[in-house]
Amino acid sequence: MKNVIHTTHAPEAIGPYSQGIALDRLVFTSGQLPLVPETMVMVEGGIKEQARQSLANLKAVLEQAGACTNTVVKTTCFLADMNDFVAFNEVYTEVFGTEAAPARSCVQAARLPKDALVEVEAIAYRK
Repeated sequence: MKNVIHTTHAPEAIGPYSQGIALDRLVFTSGQLPLVPETMVMVEGGIKEQARQSLANLKAVLEQAGACTNTVVKTTCFLADMNDFVAFNEVYTEVFGTEAAPARSCVQAARLPKDALVEVEAIAYRK
């Protein structure tokens, strides 16, 4: 049975979707934008600040589902500009490290919601 994941520690969905879905031990998150959950306003700054906020939002959804960054098996990362790849990786490594980092796809998107610089989604398992 699928369970809808919802937390006030991540931005509300801005469309007809859930922040995440849990199915048995698997957790699927929606793409997390760099919105501050309390204000629904884009965090100020460039790619590093936006990446940190997106990943903090991702972490909040995972934790609400009973998962964590250590149980993430796959991420998909969308960048508005692939020239931000190196800077994004610096922040991504702060969260996931390098030794047992999840499988990942990272692509440039023509345009992200709210003109964000980054959006990150994940698949994880619950402990």
